[in-house]
Amino acid sequence: GEGVKPFTPEKAKEIVMSLQQPAVFCNMVGDWPALHWNVKYLSAMLDGKTIQFRLGLKTVDLVPQFETRCSYVEATLEEFLAWSCGQPSCLSGPFNCYDSSKYWAYADYKYIARIFEDKPEIFQDVRWSDFGFPGRNGKESTLWIGSEGANTPCHLDSYGCNLVLQVEGRKRWHLFPPGDTSFLYPTRIPYEESSIFSKVNVANPDLKHFPKFRNSTAHVITLSPGQVLLVPRHWWHYVESIDPITVSINSWIELDADHEARVEEAITRMLVCAIKSAENPSDGDLWLNPTEVEATSHEINLQYLNQAVSAYFKCQKTSVSEQAHSSSTGAEQRTGASCKRKKREVGCEPDGCRLLTRGLDFPTSKAEELQKIPFGPHLIQVLPQSQEMGSMGAVAVESDSRDFPCENEGEHIGKLHHRRKQLVMSNDCDMPAHQMDSDSSPCTSQTALSTNDLLDCLVNPRVINLVARLLLERTGV
Repeated sequence: GEGVKPFTPEKAKEIVMSLQQPAVFCNMVGDWPALHWNVKYLSAMLDGKTIQFRLGLKTVDLVPQFETRCSYVEATLEEFLAWSCGQPSCLSGPFNCYDSSKYWAYADYKYIARIFEDKPEIFQDVRWSDFGFPGRNGKESTLWIGSEGANTPCHLDSYGCNLVLQVEGRKRWHLFPPGDTSFLYPTRIPYEESSIFSKVNVANPDLKHFPKFRNSTAHVITLSPGQVLLVPRHWWHYVESIDPITVSINSWIELDADHEARVEEAITRMLVCAIKSAENPSDGDLWLNPTEVEATSHEINLQYLNQAVSAYFKCQKTSVSEQAHSSSTGAEQRTGASCKRKKREVGCEPDGCRLLTRGLDFPTSKAEELQKIPFGPHLIQVLPQSQEMGSMGAVAVESDSRDFPCENEGEHIGKLHHRRKQLVMSNDCDMPAHQMDSDSSPCTSQTALSTNDLLDCLVNPRVINLVARLLLERTGV
């Protein structure tokens, strides 16, 4: 009947929490007021309030355009619209140093709760309860506004899984399974908590320096307005705006594995900060992402590690007792929304630490899982891109044939990523967005090892996972 959604909240949640490959939900958000959030509407709602834009060059280089290589401006959405349309009125505005035919602009990771703090009623326009997460709305979501070419470098998220609603314009997503991690040359430089970047520019890969990328399996989807993309845990993704203006809304869903992931992130932070801080700061190596603005020191990082370990065991203990209680009383599981924290706030209240993927009748094997998933016109699989279709050297092989090196067998996939973005602004027209740090270029001479070469080995996801487990074993004795 009219207004009936293809999936109940319970079924949608089951799909989100069990599906280990990307998929697109259709016809689930037709009644969401957030579908009217185009840039003109948002501009009127913000009423002259400025937000931060990241600017990069539209030219495609062999190296990723990391955020350390971008410029930043503060502007209103009205000024952004005028600039993106090439209107003369923007020549004296904050974008005046940047030719819209050569640059893209991206207002990314904008917390709706922050930019609309004076209009909390707008939070209700976003209704993640339709996907089985009652109480989750715009307050737990982020907003993304970009011009054509705006992109996020290829990375994977350490925490949770991701639901992304496309509102205006289209975005093209290139996704790679967790098993492709070694083919994507993971790095923690630039460092940002919970983001593991790829050294490869997947839109224009340098196969001479990154030959293993030929073995990767690209899953490509163009997300259109009204569609919702599920990005499972630890799936790599490169995202690019392909229309003149794009607007997206996303929310990261917490998972049980996030507790161990926070320990891994704390270990990584300690190592990266300790080793990179020991280098000569005059070298000009921009190793810390501009999103990482909190004060840090060895003492602070050690405190964070201890908090992460303590929260891990606290939630483990609570989960065991709740499982026993649930099995005896038949109580339903809840989402762990109350366990959600800002990235560095790792404390976990006992009442919010329930296991998210237990207590439901989920498939025990990938074959059984795919049989039970109701793929069709309302749930579209994001399939591997064939070798003939791809320009990125991707090979069309079964994406489910490899496991992420850091995962337990059968462990569910996902992202919390409650993070970002209060940057210290740079509007220096003399600082080119294409400037590349010499230490991070794939063309760096291989005759001498750099600090970053050592870090790429020390904080490799496989190594950090092993260290975290050894540390937890030692602490748990």
